[in-house]
Amino acid sequence: MNLPSIFLGFLARHATKFLAIGVLTGLFLPPLAEFMRPALVPAIFVNLMLALVRLDFGDFAGFLRRPVLLLLFTGFALFVSPVLMAGMAWTIGLPAGLATGLILMAASAPITTAATFALILGLDAAFAIAVTILTHLLLPFTLPAMALWLLDLELQISLVEFMGRLAFMIGGSFTLAVVVKRWLLPPARLRHHARHIDGLLVVGLMVVAIAIMDEVTDFFFDRPGFVVLTIAAAFIANAVLQVIGAVAFLPAGRKLAFTAGHMAGNCNMALILAVLANRAEMEVIIFFALAQLPMYMLPVIATRIYRRFL
Repeated sequence: MNLPSIFLGFLARHATKFLAIGVLTGLFLPPLAEFMRPALVPAIFVNLMLALVRLDFGDFAGFLRRPVLLLLFTGFALFVSPVLMAGMAWTIGLPAGLATGLILMAASAPITTAATFALILGLDAAFAIAVTILTHLLLPFTLPAMALWLLDLELQISLVEFMGRLAFMIGGSFTLAVVVKRWLLPPARLRHHARHIDGLLVVGLMVVAIAIMDEVTDFFFDRPGFVVLTIAAAFIANAVLQVIGAVAFLPAGRKLAFTAGHMAGNCNMALILAVLANRAEMEVIIFFALAQLPMYMLPVIATRIYRRFL
């Protein structure tokens, strides 16, 4: 086995630790974050494609034959969750930019690497795969509706352009993933290279984690109070959504409930940031950046919790 293969396998085995290191690196090395910023959107697109390549679409078909839990969680993630988040944000009276970021987070699909995290954490990877595919297919329609119509959020982008960019990012990555799975990595080769793809995903996620932190450190020195509030809100929102999701699906069993909770709290904000590009307010960008902290750091703690209760 050659050195790159060994290195990618090592990254895959220690994914949670490297992701936590990556997100902190971007904070403490602002020049590196600035240097890697141009790679942010391409890395998000490639990560989405790699995650879809890694997923077994057969698991999605299996859940379609027994769709109740899949549809229930999809409705919770894309509709119930943002409404709950909007109610909490507005009741507390959070600053507008922070409230917008929290609601957009809750309205997004679970992170595309949910199945990878499920494997790492010992959760239900098949359910995570099915949820990831369905929610991302629906996201170009549900997210603009929730953000611009129902919740009346002020985004600096038109509805048509918002839907079009989402559809391009998701549709393009799905198309490339199908091409790769069909002609470049048939099932036998995909199984052989699964660990390497996981390692590449860790590399891509570290690029996103570092690049997304560009300007965050400077913003902290300008508005430290807002940054501290944002970090607290990000950790609390992630944890609260995880608990609500897990409790809501506890009748389906602990393993699936913990999987639902993990996906409810860890949402694909990088995709929204890539879609909004330079149209997002600075406060929203700062929230999306700092919300990576609980996404990449809480799994280190969650691993012990899941092992204890499962």
